[in-house]
Amino acid sequence: MTGPYHHGSLAVQTRVGVRDLADHVGRSIGPGIRPVAAAFLELQPMLVIGAADRDGRVFGSLLTGPPGFVRATGPTSVSVTGGVPEGDPLAGVLGPGGPPAGTPVGTIALDPRTRRRMRLGGTARPTPRGLAVEADRVFSNCPKYLQRRELYAPAPATTPVTVTSGARMTPAQADLVREADTFFIATVAPGQGADASHRGGNPGFVTVTSPTTLSWPDYPGNAMFLTLGNLEADARAGLLFLDWTTGTTLQLTGTARARYAGRDRTVHFTADAVVETRGANPLRWSPPEYSPANPAVPH
Repeated sequence: MTGPYHHGSLAVQTRVGVRDLADHVGRSIGPGIRPVAAAFLELQPMLVIGAADRDGRVFGSLLTGPPGFVRATGPTSVSVTGGVPEGDPLAGVLGPGGPPAGTPVGTIALDPRTRRRMRLGGTARPTPRGLAVEADRVFSNCPKYLQRRELYAPAPATTPVTVTSGARMTPAQADLVREADTFFIATVAPGQGADASHRGGNPGFVTVTSPTTLSWPDYPGNAMFLTLGNLEADARAGLLFLDWTTGTTLQLTGTARARYAGRDRTVHFTADAVVETRGANPLRWSPPEYSPANPAVPH
């Protein structure tokens, strides 16, 4: 591994011709949680976490709580009160009874109110109160492709939670994906840990081609290519879609590969399993103010 990048990321950076830029921006990646990062975490009502389950399937999961439920407890450590909800695909590795040595995880704290985001990767283990994460890389990303939303009052605590699973998307689930302006992607790389990242664009930027396949353009970003680098090394991936107004979450696990055509890149994803959880997210958000960086979506 060279600096913050492993061979997969280096290969993509070289292919795209951004090695020098990647070396420059990679200096922002470090193991320490600075005071400004700690303060940002404590303001967040949600955190996305990505990891592989006991069967090796990769999922992205949503964690929520009152501000302060995510808290830096040391220079490289974070606590998450409540942890992964019971019934979530990652509960087996991140909930009670999970591996005591910990599980490689990637997390992203994204604040639609301020269009700020912060990524933290490391190893997580269950605690009596939730999760403890020991970080080995922490960094922020720019607000590109991030939609602004305002936070409304949360849903009543009595809102029922129902989980349905299947091998393919239903028509309603496919519509949720087609209409999405935001989703999260979790990836892994053998011996290099896990990562959770954000993808955004105008509605329609994700194309559903069948009940088990979808694709999206990989818009120009920070030149790190952590997600595509992981996919270069390991095709497993998990996608997390949120219905920002109803609290429903849609988790897809499967494999993804990037296809390159000159400077353009498209990621193609094939789902092996789909998990829909109604009432999973108590947070309610306003309609989006779309990022001015979002490219137009071809009809």
